Amino acid sequence: MASEPSTQSRVVFRTPDKDQEPPHRKLGKLTVKYNRKDLQRRLDIEEWIDGQLHLLYDCEEEEIPELEIDIDELLELPDAEQRSKLQELLQECGKPKEDFINGLLYRMKGLRKMSVTLKK
Repeated sequence: MASEPSTQSRVVFRTPDKDQEPPHRKLGKLTVKYNRKDLQRRLDIEEWIDGQLHLLYDCEEEEIPELEIDIDELLELPDAEQRSKLQELLQECGKPKEDFINGLLYRMKGLRKMSVTLKK
């Protein structure tokens, strides 16, 4: 039994615009460029930093002074300068900060810088 062409459903495939890339592809590029283990390690370090800052400043998240610890920026510096940069960032903290600095520098060993400029 053949049905009339006007009553059959049709499937139409559209090609996506070149300007519009699906979001899942961007995520794929990130995990290809960076090892998932490295990404997880970096996330763990950032969560550890957040927890330690709560302890150092002994306050809630909203009350922590505006403080940005950029791991990539620290990785560009020699070891001695990393320590002095962290001491400079934490100068307003009244509590001893050496344990935090030593812990962060230890956790950062083996990390690679992620914000690499791509050449085209």
